[in-house]
Amino acid sequence: MFGRGLINRAVATFIAGGAAFVAMVALGATVYYLLALVVPPLAAAAITSGLFAVIALIIALVFVRRAHGEDEEEDQEPESLGMRAVHLFQDRPLLGVAAALAGGFIFLRNPALATMVAAAFTEKSRQRRR
Repeated sequence: MFGRGLINRAVATFIAGGAAFVAMVALGATVYYLLALVVPPLAAAAITSGLFAVIALIIALVFVRRAHGEDEEEDQEPESLGMRAVHLFQDRPLLGVAAALAGGFIFLRNPALATMVAAAFTEKSRQRRR
């Protein structure tokens, strides 16, 4: 079905957004109640809202910078398997989370595999330099 993947992505996005909203509300309440122990409640509310406004401003500036393309992208291919994985997971963070969960499960089931994978990631490139 053509739209099934799109619908799954939309549902996953809404679930992630809802979870992020709940987490931010819980964090805000925690910060407020911790500040309310030290300062009057009105000041705690002002400090909490100011803190979250600064966080929102920082996040907005990061995304605006990315939208304008100020981030320099490397033209060269990363030389090791580890560097390729880092760049792939930077471009696609959900893929990184899924790979980490799957890798953790596999490593719990077979610890010898963990040593082989670690050796592959730390192995130096065998290409000769000129």
